[in-house]
Amino acid sequence: MSAPELECVYGLAFETSSALGGVALGRGDEVLEARELTGRRRHAVELLPAVDALCKAHAVDPSSVRRIFVSSGPGSFTGLRISITVARMIGLTSGTSLIAVPTLEVIAQNALEAQMPPNRVVVILDAKRGRVYTAAFVRRNDRYMAVTAPVETDPARFLARQGAQSGSCAVLGEGVLYHRAAVEASGLEILPEAVYPPRAGTVYRLGVRRASVGEFTDRRALVPTYVRPPEAEEKWAQREKHARP
Repeated sequence: MSAPELECVYGLAFETSSALGGVALGRGDEVLEARELTGRRRHAVELLPAVDALCKAHAVDPSSVRRIFVSSGPGSFTGLRISITVARMIGLTSGTSLIAVPTLEVIAQNALEAQMPPNRVVVILDAKRGRVYTAAFVRRNDRYMAVTAPVETDPARFLARQGAQSGSCAVLGEGVLYHRAAVEASGLEILPEAVYPPRAGTVYRLGVRRASVGEFTDRRALVPTYVRPPEAEEKWAQREKHARP
């Protein structure tokens, strides 16, 4: 598409990796409106009605939406499955382009709101069993870019490695609420709780960047980034292992 054509392209962003979740509608690189879902863990009930309401509020025919940007995880197993299933369904039936946006990268951008944004940030999400999903990011101009792949790990060990590097480093993400002792022991700056949730508007803006360099996701290959298998799959694998002679 030419630049003028791209400016007229409508897109939707889905963020359901967290307890609340949200959707955003945009045109070109502009977010027209972002809305949070109204209930905790009500993604299955509220996602499509929220999309419909957004499109109606801006007089956008859903058939005009040509791109869907979706927060791909890690995060809530159930929440991620819902938005990615909806995105795949729309993509396969209408030919809409899909772009997966890593959830930890989405959260990292919230640190730009700090009065003095740190040079580096670590995002942590609770993975249960005393562990976290995490990745480290470095600030380059107006964006935090990943310098490590997302991993499931012990928070104290990962944070200690980040603290050993030079330059300011801060921690954010809802995992701080579950692993505060390890975070405080690291000596790293802790950002306010208000910047912990991922935002659909940020999913949209990061998705536009990826689309601009051709980072589209195959519609049939779009799957959540779980980092580790869902707990149900782990239990099944354990039962199968013990059942073998």
